Amino acid sequence: MGSGSVPPGGWQLIRHWYPSPNCGPRRDGLTPRFVVLHYTAMETAEAAIERLCDPEAEVSAHYVVCKSGRVTQLVPEGLRAWHAGAGEWRGLSDINSRSIGIELDNDGASPFAEPLMESLEVLLGTILRAWDIPCTNVIGHSDMAPGRKFDPGPRFDWRRLASQGLAAATVESAAPNHVSMDRFRAAARGAGYTAEASDNDLLAAIRLRHRPYASGPLDEADFTVLPGAASFA
Repeated sequence: MGSGSVPPGGWQLIRHWYPSPNCGPRRDGLTPRFVVLHYTAMETAEAAIERLCDPEAEVSAHYVVCKSGRVTQLVPEGLRAWHAGAGEWRGLSDINSRSIGIELDNDGASPFAEPLMESLEVLLGTILRAWDIPCTNVIGHSDMAPGRKFDPGPRFDWRRLASQGLAAATVESAAPNHVSMDRFRAAARGAGYTAEASDNDLLAAIRLRHRPYASGPLDEADFTVLPGAASFA
C-alpha cells in the first residue's frame, strides 16, 4: 500500500483502491446529500485503513486521506459506508445512507498536513460537483453527533474550506437582545443541530466548528456565529 506522496504541479487527484467489505446498499433509494469529515485518531493512515477494512470492526468510510496527500478509496460512493453511526443533521437520521464519509489522517491534536488539505480540497470539489451537494452540507462528525464525536476537531481549518466554497462560512450576525440556552438551542436547531444533546455537548459541538478555542459558559459570541441567530432574540 505504502504512503506515497502526491506529485507537485496541478495537484491531480489519484485515488488508490483498497476495498472494504464494510458497506452495503443505501437504504430507501437514498443518494448522497452530505459529506461527513472525520479524523482517524490512529498512528498511521495504514493502520486506519486496516481497521476500516476489518469485518470485525464493522466500520468503514468512502475515503482515507493520508498526511502525504495520498487518497485511498475504500467504498464506492454509490454504496453506504459505515462511518457516521447514531446522530442526525437537519432533522434527518441514517446519515450513513445520506452521506459520503472522508477520514483524515490526523490524531485530533496536531495541525492537518498541507498535502492532506490540498488533496481534500480536490476530493471535496469532485464529490460536490458529482452529486450536486451544496457546500453547506459538508459537516463534521461532531456536528451530527454532539457529545459522542469530536472529529475533525479544533485544529481543522473550516475557514480554509469555506473560502473556496467547500464548506459553510462562519459569518457573525447581530447579537440577540438576550442570550439564553433556550434561545441558543432554537438557533442551533435552525442551523442544523437537531441531534439529541445536553446543553454542554451542544455548546461544545458548535464551538468545535465555529469557535474552536472558546471556553466558559454560553456567551453572545456563541450565539452570533449561528445563521439567523438574531431572529431568535
